[in-house]
Amino acid sequence: MFDRYEAGEQAVLVHITFSDDNKKEDLEELKLLVSSAGVNTLETITGARKSPQARFFVGTGKAQEIADAVKTLGADVVIFNHALTPAQQRNLEAICECLVIDRTALILDIFAQRARTYEGKLQVELAQLDHLSTRLIRGWTHLERQKGGIGLRGPGETQLETDRRLLRARISTIKSRLAKVEKQRDQGRRARQRNDVPTLSLVGYTNAGKSTLFNKITGAGVYVADQLFATLDPTLRKIDVQDVGTCILADTVGFIRHLPHNLVAAFKATLQETREATLLLHVVDCSDEDSLANIDAVQSVLDEIDAGDIPQLTIMNKIDVLDDIAPHIDFDEQGNPIRVWLSAQSGAGIELLFESLMMLLSRQIRSIELAIPPEQGKLRAIFHQLDCIENESYAENGDCVLAIRLNNTDWQRILKQHGTLIETYIISTN
Repeated sequence: MFDRYEAGEQAVLVHITFSDDNKKEDLEELKLLVSSAGVNTLETITGARKSPQARFFVGTGKAQEIADAVKTLGADVVIFNHALTPAQQRNLEAICECLVIDRTALILDIFAQRARTYEGKLQVELAQLDHLSTRLIRGWTHLERQKGGIGLRGPGETQLETDRRLLRARISTIKSRLAKVEKQRDQGRRARQRNDVPTLSLVGYTNAGKSTLFNKITGAGVYVADQLFATLDPTLRKIDVQDVGTCILADTVGFIRHLPHNLVAAFKATLQETREATLLLHVVDCSDEDSLANIDAVQSVLDEIDAGDIPQLTIMNKIDVLDDIAPHIDFDEQGNPIRVWLSAQSGAGIELLFESLMMLLSRQIRSIELAIPPEQGKLRAIFHQLDCIENESYAENGDCVLAIRLNNTDWQRILKQHGTLIETYIISTN
């Protein structure tokens, strides 16, 4: 049903520069993506336009130039560094007489190659089916479509319509299976919350060095490679932080500019580890010339998955590539660590990371004493669900006196829901 090229194919790359910053893509990043997919680049065709053309995305002359390059070089696939509509893709394939894919399909293909776990494979398949659902017609243009009216009635359900029906059924099956996986993950998170275990989630642009840092800290042996999206399936390990105790460190999939929305939706269960984290460790490749743009790209994805408000510690990685940069910590005006400069490869500055975590996490834990009146039983139940109650007693007037200890993220969430009410019940806090 689906066209999927094999690794090792020969490709012509197409990169168009637009005046609109929102449409700009990085040519070097495209070459890294293509290399990560195992495809050999024969030629790169570039151009400039004010806006995409409706028919070919590029102009008619540029489309013919691409087609001539395909025939001359014997290319198997044309890869655009942009998102194409199904009509544009179909028109380009007609003129080039070979497979044409866009940036989204390329990223999906890399994910399909890297998926190892049951959950990861389901997530990738869901994203692929969602992307390909509007492109099914490409494989069945030789078949008639069912029509109504006298003289126009077809022989019943056509192959295209059959495929669409089967595809919808498969998407429904995958979503139900992923829902079960999400429940299992949710149970694990609730158990960690009940035990008051902080969760630290490594986030950052793809190939920033998250997995190398994860292995250096935990000794987990997670797959590491100098390529985009080397990590796809999340890995969780325990670490010990002084004065805090046991914490959970999660290694997650890297982000990229204009990450396909259907990919974000498909990886909802995986990205939940990021959304529910106590602290985000934002790993940045400080040797990359586009590091500031990469930080903005990561932040936009975090905002998209509702994780933009979670506290962050920025980790400026790969200082060993730069000259005259020693491991150090940057502090804000309140004396809180905001950036740690280190090298995950050599291990220089790892102790400074743990020092920063100790300072931040110890301040994340709140000890609060509350006197809750009997009619506010629901509020008392919330603290029991979080399993954060250290001591419970009753005053002479019937108030329930609770001594609770919980992380600041949970406390702020409760304050948002019951702010003015709960503040009147606070006896002491520190």
